Amino acid sequence: MSIKQVIVVRKDLKLGKGKLIAQACHASICASDKSKFKADWQEKGQKKIVVWCENIQELAGLCKKAKDKGLPVFLVQDAGLTQLKPGTKTCLGIGPAQENKIDEITGNLKLL
Repeated sequence: MSIKQVIVVRKDLKLGKGKLIAQACHASICASDKSKFKADWQEKGQKKIVVWCENIQELAGLCKKAKDKGLPVFLVQDAGLTQLKPGTKTCLGIGPAQENKIDEITGNLKLL
């Protein structure tokens, strides 16, 4: 069984590189903390894929689909200390979980 994690970032926010990386890191760490596959994933190299979606509506839809499938998810909401308003939803971490289950939700998204 192949395990991976996918981070989905919003393209419409046009985040600076550092901000984008920090938000993706939040999504990765917090989603992995919810996963029953965390130890196996860490042992096998922590496969991660970063993709983008168009806007908050698409991000919310992906989050709902992942939750409905029982996948570990974390939706990042910015604290509003730098570039964004407080509570802005920036990205979504899904997994680590079985690759085929995550691909059913994110397989059509483009790599960042």
